[in-house]
Amino acid sequence: MRPPEMRRLDSRQPDFDSAVEALTAWEESLDADVNATVTGVIADIRARGDAALVEYTERFDRRTLAGAAELEVPAGRLQQALDSIGVAQREALETAALRVRSYHEHQRQDSWDYRDSQGNRLGQQITPLERAGIYVPGGKASYPSSVLMNAIPAKVAGVGEIIMVVPAPDGELNDLVLAAAAIAGVDRVFTIGGAQAVAALAYGTERVPPVDKIVGPGNIYVATAKRQVFGRVGIDMIAGPSEILVICDGSTDPDWVAMDLFSQAEHDENAQSILLCPDAAYLDRVQESIDRLLPTMERAEIIRASLTGRGAMILTRDLAEAVAINNRLAPEHLELSVADPDALLPTVRNAGAIFMGAYTTESLGDYCAGPNHVLPTSRTARFSSPLGVYDFQKRSSVIHCSPEGVQELGKVASVLARGEQLTAHARSAEMRLDESGSSS
Repeated sequence: MRPPEMRRLDSRQPDFDSAVEALTAWEESLDADVNATVTGVIADIRARGDAALVEYTERFDRRTLAGAAELEVPAGRLQQALDSIGVAQREALETAALRVRSYHEHQRQDSWDYRDSQGNRLGQQITPLERAGIYVPGGKASYPSSVLMNAIPAKVAGVGEIIMVVPAPDGELNDLVLAAAAIAGVDRVFTIGGAQAVAALAYGTERVPPVDKIVGPGNIYVATAKRQVFGRVGIDMIAGPSEILVICDGSTDPDWVAMDLFSQAEHDENAQSILLCPDAAYLDRVQESIDRLLPTMERAEIIRASLTGRGAMILTRDLAEAVAINNRLAPEHLELSVADPDALLPTVRNAGAIFMGAYTTESLGDYCAGPNHVLPTSRTARFSSPLGVYDFQKRSSVIHCSPEGVQELGKVASVLARGEQLTAHARSAEMRLDESGSSS
């Protein structure tokens, strides 16, 4: 197999800025046919409910169903799956779940209030969503880690009911996924997928209850459906291909770095792996490691396509410039594979997750470190954050005016409302003023 020569860029080259823009450009423009198909599916689910859901599931997942009741996994099946998996797998799932839960406990927010100098009480009431929906890919791919990462923050937030949907092509269900659902505390599981599952979660059917928010990864049909139902329900994000950016000072074993680049490239051909380093000789060593290690990988062809199509090694002037380039690219995963990562951390502004030091491989974050692996992609880390407990909590403002406090606030509101020519607003405030004779 031909070695995957990653493109080389140098921050000193005249066309560096345009080369970086071309390298990282990812416009997930909506395919017109996909968009039309998803629109039709959503309309059909809204019109015909369970009947349409059964038809789509039979067609796309090659199943024969007696009715919608067969779409729901019996509650006992989750515990059965947990009991049937190997001891090592169960212990790994339970350890990961414990760490994810412990980390997310720190994110939980509580209601608060205070009184101002006029005795008015102002605050914020924090309440959990009533029902959340989790989409989990099925078929050849099985992601029990995604079940933990999506369900546990919802559980910690206090969500009343967690509904999980997972397609079961040919009727096959992955026991690890069901076991993860049992550990995470998922309440109900439906064997549905695609745009039809998103529509069912958003609008509800006779069998599937409507949710308040839909989270979890999926293919282009799932992503398009989430985009279309946003507003009816909340969504976590529209995710692009997986990304990793590694900043090295030349002190990390180049085999380790090569494998870290592989860890994202093996997701799919559009995944992006970028290495930044001020040492050209070190970049050569990493390329040699790639050439030697790639033939040992099970997904070698996918890795090769990803590294040659969207990967790059970038020679920088120094580590400070490497961080500046990172902040421009705002990657999903950032590895600071340097001797003193704490020295660089304060200068990092944009990254979904930051992995500190040579021993902290990104894959630990995917499974068991504790922080969430649902992260912003496609430069959206400039303005968004990892999935967390806060995504499953709502904040309501609390305002309680005292009879004394309304005297000052009412006057201010009156002036501003009349300035906006909203007389009813002004008069409703003025009626509560003492000089109006109707203070209470």
